[in-house]
Amino acid sequence: MRQMKPLELFHDLVKTTKNERGRLMGLDVGDKYVGLALSDFDNKVASPFSVLVRKKSNASLMAADFKSLISKYSLKGLVIGVPFEYNLVSPDAVQVKVLIDNLRRTNMLEGLKYTYWNECFTSKNVELFLKPLNFKNAVQSKTMLDKFAAVGILQGYMDYANRKAKQRALE
Repeated sequence: MRQMKPLELFHDLVKTTKNERGRLMGLDVGDKYVGLALSDFDNKVASPFSVLVRKKSNASLMAADFKSLISKYSLKGLVIGVPFEYNLVSPDAVQVKVLIDNLRRTNMLEGLKYTYWNECFTSKNVELFLKPLNFKNAVQSKTMLDKFAAVGILQGYMDYANRKAKQRALE
């Protein structure tokens, strides 16, 4: 796995041919679950995808899950939500970085690029959006929240990167 700056990851994607172009996956890393969102092949629209149970004691199992998703869905990069709280290191940010470090140490995801993206308030916004739906099942509610938080992370990233790419083309 190789960390890249946000715009570098996007630039690498758009400079490939249409046939080589892959998708991005957004991750909302939580204590128990990792919400996943998937982009379209043009990397303009994010959709809720799935939720993985976070395997803290065995990163190899989680890396294997990601490895199968990479080949099955033509993934070229991960956009990982991390809370940027005024340059303070929050416990949530630490848990995200620990997960990524553990995945990297497995050496199972070589060649996969990733970047971090500010996820502040993403889950809170989704929570307010989903609240009127009154889910009766707590697990269903939590997994919906995680998937849609991942959508917010990925969509925010792609909107920013596409806007910057358009500005760059006009210069």
